[in-house]
Order: sequence, then structure tokens, then C-alpha cells
Amino acid sequence: MKLSDEGLRLICSFEGYKKREPDGSCKAYRCPAGVWTCGWGCTEGVDAHTHWTEAEAKERYAHELQKFEVAVLRHVKVPLNQNEFDALVSFAYNLGEGTLMKSSVLTYLNNEKRIEAAKAFNRFTKARDPQTGKLRTLPGLVSR
Repeated sequence: MKLSDEGLRLICSFEGYKKREPDGSCKAYRCPAGVWTCGWGCTEGVDAHTHWTEAEAKERYAHELQKFEVAVLRHVKVPLNQNEFDALVSFAYNLGEGTLMKSSVLTYLNNEKRIEAAKAFNRFTKARDPQTGKLRTLPGLVSR
């Protein structure tokens, strides 16, 4: 199973193409959770000095998405429809494979409790503020 065009469009809309330079390239920035990020939310190998062309950003984004498609397929033990798969890839892309593995979303889903799994997404709307250490609700996570 692969991320659909609609799933890709949604993730792009949630992430945005941040720190766009006049030439279309992008520079690293810290996301609200304090993680170095570049392009459409890529974090792998990103540091304060990361600067990609738009083509490099697209390549990195496709590579990271593919890792999360594989992660969803590895951890989900029940058949999925396309919308469920897309939602889980978006969840894992934003919060990480480790969070997916430990999540109530995955537990409910693998126990065929789809309604509970859908409701459990609402538990993942907060991130730790890097300055204060306190959890705060992030509008982007609520939207997702």
C-alpha cells in the first residue's frame, strides 16, 4: 500500500514548505517542539546549517514518507482502507514511528476497534515547549 495523492496533498498542506528562499530553496528551522526541520517537515539529518534546493527538498520528503509508509505496514496487523493508511502515515510522519508503535491509536486499530482508534487521534495534539518544558496544544496537531 502507498500513500495516495490526497494523503500526500494533506500532509503537504499540514507541513507547508517552510523557510522558502527567493530562489525556491529552503533553510532549516526549529519546529514548535524544537526539532530542526527543513522543507515539508523533514527532520532526518537536518541541523541548523541545512539548506536544500527545492528539488533536494522534494527528494528528501519522498524518502522520509516512504520510511513511514513502511512503518505503518510493519506495525498495523489489520487490513486498512486508503484513508486509514493515509491518516496513519501522516500521524507517523509528524510524531515518529516510536510514537505510532506505543500509541493507543495503533493498539485500538490492531484490536479491530476502529471507532476508538479514530477517537484516540485526538490525544495527540500537544508537544513539549522547548523553552518551558511544558506541554502545549499545537494548532497544527489539532488540525491533523
